[in-house]
Amino acid sequence: MDKTVATARDAVADVPDGASLAVGGFGLCGNPMALIEALLDVGSANLSVVSNNCGVDDWGLGLLLGARRISTMTSSYVGENKEFERQYLSGELTVNLTPQGTLAEKLRAGGAGIAAFYTQTGVGTQMAEGGLPRRYNPDGSVAEASTAKGTREFSVDGVMKPFVLEEAITTDFSFVHALRGDRHGNLVFNKSARNFSPLAAMAGRICVAQVEQLVEPGEIDPDAVHLPGVFVHRIVEVGYDIEKRVERRTVREAEGAAS
Repeated sequence: MDKTVATARDAVADVPDGASLAVGGFGLCGNPMALIEALLDVGSANLSVVSNNCGVDDWGLGLLLGARRISTMTSSYVGENKEFERQYLSGELTVNLTPQGTLAEKLRAGGAGIAAFYTQTGVGTQMAEGGLPRRYNPDGSVAEASTAKGTREFSVDGVMKPFVLEEAITTDFSFVHALRGDRHGNLVFNKSARNFSPLAAMAGRICVAQVEQLVEPGEIDPDAVHLPGVFVHRIVEVGYDIEKRVERRTVREAEGAAS
């Protein structure tokens, strides 16, 4: 039952080339940086990564992207990474752009053993009808576009409405960062770091968690557990003093200050 691993590098050492990977975090909040940096050091390449976003040019998943380790990215937001834009538009990166709520549910469904689900999100758009560029040619033409998804009508309050069929996501591995965890893998996340992390963890066949504080079983109140240890396979303690970044720091002048 003790799932602890000595170092982040030991925890990710068996991630092979071509692996699929779900990564938690929301923006730069809750990024499992120790695991990402360890995977960069291991050298695994041609990765298919699923995450809310791809970090920024020098942080988060942007480190793996900048080292050309990611071949396919499934995300809901990609607006803060110039290298991501360059690789996508030059045909070096395949991108599956997915609505944020749909992405969250695809991960949750994968972890829950649900093969697919219907949603109204994307009805009447390229998300459902196909044609969304997944990969470009170097000359700017579309090399590969998304295909049409299945649709079906369901009655909602007595009115028939169209829904889009979305397939669940499962991955070979998942990486998450948690505030606290015990040796059995039970995890507690901090505020918005919880948004995608439990879902990403569930989707991975092997889930690796880095935690700021490692405690003994029983020290976390069962009602406080955000992700049960049954979903976690490896856990490594990284401490409280790890670097945490903010994408855009917005401040206002103190009241009464000169304009």
